[in-house]
Amino acid sequence: MTEPARRPDPLIWGHGPRTLEIFLEPTCPYSVRSFNKLDALLATAGADLISVKLRLQSQPWHMYSGVIVRAILAASTLDGGKQDAKRVMQAVSDHREEFEFEKHCRGPNMDVTPSQIIARIEQYSGVRLASAFDNPELQAEIKWHAKYARQNGIHVSPTFMIDGLVQPDMSSGDTVESWVTRMLR
Repeated sequence: MTEPARRPDPLIWGHGPRTLEIFLEPTCPYSVRSFNKLDALLATAGADLISVKLRLQSQPWHMYSGVIVRAILAASTLDGGKQDAKRVMQAVSDHREEFEFEKHCRGPNMDVTPSQIIARIEQYSGVRLASAFDNPELQAEIKWHAKYARQNGIHVSPTFMIDGLVQPDMSSGDTVESWVTRMLR
């Protein structure tokens, strides 16, 4: 008998009452900068005071965006849940150039297949996600992330929302301390 596919683990860290939602495209350099501040943000603010929810914002000019977003969500269905997803995101972040096109239209990735991208992610992250990637039920989760972003008027990454309100003047270039100040005021 085949075991039913597991649902994606929500990409939420912390359990505090103030909520920061960050809409990220995994290969966007500004999203990468924001993602790399996640641990410091939680350590500085306190996981009992804030909750950080990552929302995946696939963007078509990042050519393998859809494949990578699906890989992250696939990883979240594995035994490690959101921690496996975070390991995949960190691997993509640490090797961003290997998952992107030069000027979004050329370079060595022109000859790379989605299967090779998945294998590269597995190699860098240590997360075996190829079987989970094949789960057709992931489509619903991918669509949820896209629909949620559209409903909130979000079209680019990174975009930040605090307690449901978009913060147009908040950016990846801000310090962790300024993020904490905004969240806890």
